[in-house]
Amino acid sequence: MPCYRCGARQTDPVRGASPWQRGVRHETQVLICPDCQRLHDLDLDSCSTCGSSALICRLGEVECRSCGAVRQARSDALTAPAGTPPPGLSAEVEAALNRVLGRA
Repeated sequence: MPCYRCGARQTDPVRGASPWQRGVRHETQVLICPDCQRLHDLDLDSCSTCGSSALICRLGEVECRSCGAVRQARSDALTAPAGTPPPGLSAEVEAALNRVLGRA
């Protein structure tokens, strides 16, 4: 899964904690790369109880990691159907296959 802001993809992790951060934006789990984390306006969803943006989305629920509040994800806020690849993914896969298979 790429960074939702810049599209950068994670590389193989080194040992230890990942520098990438999770967040929820428009009721969907997103990843934020270390460079984009430095920005102040990440446009992430926040908890309606405590205002924290430390949210995770799983199985149709959004949970706040700060206060523990859990709510149902709004289905009307979801923009892409499940399983829809991120934009540009097919071009990246094609380029990787061309490199591996030695195509020009």
